[in-house]
Amino acid sequence: MLRFLVLTSLAALVLAELEAQPRYLEDSLQRVVGGEVAKPNSWPWQISLQYKSGSRYYHTCGGTLIARGWVMTAAHCVDSNRMWRVLIGEHDLNSNSGREQTMDVHAVYIHPQWNSNNVANGFDIALIRLSSEATLNSYAQLGSLPPKGQILPHNNRCYITGWGRISTGGSLSTQLKQAYLPLVDYKTCSSRGWWGSTVSSTMVCGGGGAEAGCNGDSGGPLNCLVNGKYHVHGIASFVSGYGCNTPKKPTVFTRVSAYIDWMNTVREQRCRKSCER
Repeated sequence: MLRFLVLTSLAALVLAELEAQPRYLEDSLQRVVGGEVAKPNSWPWQISLQYKSGSRYYHTCGGTLIARGWVMTAAHCVDSNRMWRVLIGEHDLNSNSGREQTMDVHAVYIHPQWNSNNVANGFDIALIRLSSEATLNSYAQLGSLPPKGQILPHNNRCYITGWGRISTGGSLSTQLKQAYLPLVDYKTCSSRGWWGSTVSSTMVCGGGGAEAGCNGDSGGPLNCLVNGKYHVHGIASFVSGYGCNTPKKPTVFTRVSAYIDWMNTVREQRCRKSCER
């Protein structure tokens, strides 16, 4: 039985009857799962998705601003009935720099084939339509998406960003962090001793060593360098239930290039003349 965790800070342990895999011990380097604190607003498409509890809002997932009125995130982040808001231009969750834009959520569109009882089935993607459009500036910019079907090579330079837990079972980071996660190609990631048949070709893997995504990073971007520019190639989805940075169990992302048509269709069907294309 293989254990894995979705990355939302609200997530519980998911058990799946999947091909048997060895249980690896945590990497002996004991490095911080979330990497290092990012330079403020150096990933200006990163957003904080927050839910309301009582009179306060709390960070639960990341996401990517893909249009002035649209955010891309993971389906498992938004498949519960909650009151949401989106913070754009955020860096420190405990401090107001004046650069932040707080947006209400107009609607949430979850991929119709998403199944919350089977995360490994894929389709862990959702779009959030904001109630108003963001103002683009040096602190708030649109993430660049890859062309449909693009597959990056093994070890392509990528970074995960988010406010997720800084160690397995640890506390959330108050400041945005970044971690270098070289891309793991599908042949390697789906091989025996790695994730095996748990991962599909519509997913992309990153890391597999001391650094990884963890609870609270869900929905956030895997930023990959292509021709001198960072593009968002992944949406943080799940990690091993044996630890966020379990060796040979890289962080698993929804592969963005597999869902370009679906995202375009959703936006075209919901948009009016006032909605940015």
